[in-house]
Amino acid sequence: MMKRAITLVFVMTLMLSAKDYTKNPETVSFMNDLVQKSDFKRDELEKLFSNVEVQDSALRAFRPRAKTQKTPEQIAALKKRYPKYGAWDRYSKSKISDSRVQKGVDFIKKHQETFEKVEKKYAVPKEYIAAIIGIESAYGVNVGKYPVFDTLSTLAFEKNRRNKFFQKELMKFIQLSRTEKFNPKNVYGSYAGAIGLGQFMPSNYEAYGVDFNGDGRITLQRAEDAIASIANYIKLNGWRNGEPVATRVGYEGMRFKAYETGYRKTYSRAQLKGIRPKVKWDYSGKVRLIKLNREKYDELWYGAKNFFVITRYNHSAYYAMSVHQLATKIAAKMKEE
Repeated sequence: MMKRAITLVFVMTLMLSAKDYTKNPETVSFMNDLVQKSDFKRDELEKLFSNVEVQDSALRAFRPRAKTQKTPEQIAALKKRYPKYGAWDRYSKSKISDSRVQKGVDFIKKHQETFEKVEKKYAVPKEYIAAIIGIESAYGVNVGKYPVFDTLSTLAFEKNRRNKFFQKELMKFIQLSRTEKFNPKNVYGSYAGAIGLGQFMPSNYEAYGVDFNGDGRITLQRAEDAIASIANYIKLNGWRNGEPVATRVGYEGMRFKAYETGYRKTYSRAQLKGIRPKVKWDYSGKVRLIKLNREKYDELWYGAKNFFVITRYNHSAYYAMSVHQLATKIAAKMKEE
C-alpha cells in the first residue's frame, strides 16, 4: 500500500510539472517558423509541445540571481564545504585527478584505432581530445540526465536571461531530429541541453559534428563520432599542428599584478619584462598571460595560440588549462605504460 501511494505521488508530481506549450504565443510563433522553414507538420509539433516536462533545476541556473547578504551560518557552512584553497586549487582538484588521468589512458587504448585515424585526418593530438571528453562527460559515463527537448523548451519559453539563445538551440535540435533520424523525446543531456561525450550544443552538433563511423548519422553519444567531432571543432577553430599550448613562467613575488592576464589579451614576449619560461620554450608567436590563483601565490603561464583555441570550446582560461594539464599527464602516463 505504501509503495502504491509513493508511486501515485510520483506520478502526480510529474503531471504537475508537465505543461502545454501550444497555448504559449511564443511557442505558436516558433512552430509557425518550423512549419514554414523546415517542412514540419503542425500536428507533430503540437504533439511534441503539448506535454513538456518543465525542467525547474535547469531553469534556476539561467534566472538572474538576486544579490543577498549571506548570514554568518551560511558563511561558516561555505568555509566548511570549501577548504582554504585558491580558486585554481579548488577547480583543478576534481578536473585533473590521478583517476581521470588513468581513465583517459584507458579510453585512448580502448578506442586506439579511431584515435589514430582521427589524429591523422585532423592533426589534433589524441590526448587533448581525450582530455576534453574526460572533463565534459567523464569519458562518456556522465553525458547528462536531462531530457534535451524538455530542457531546451523550458529554457526557450520560460523567462530567463538567455531565452533567445535557447530558442535558436531548440530550433536546431528539432531540425537535427529530422536529419539525424532520432526521436527528440528520447535524447538526454546536460542541464543546458548539451549532448554526447563532448557535450555539444545542437548548433555545434550541426556545425562540427562528424559521421566518422559511416553509418549515415552523426551520433555524439558514440565514441567514434564524438572523437572525430571534437577534433573537427578544434581544428576548425585554428589549431596549429606541432605548436605548443602553454608553459609555466616565473616572476618576482607571490601575487602577480604587473600585466593584464586572461586568454583575450596578447603580448609579444619582448613586452613582458621580468617574466621568463621555467624551461626552454620554442615559440615565437604572441602569448597570453594565464594566472592561476593558488592559496599562497599566483601561478603564471604563457598561453600560445593553441591555448586560445581550447577556449573556443569553453570560454574559460581555467577550463583550457585543465584540458592542457590533463592532456599532458595522459600523454606522460601513456609513455610509461
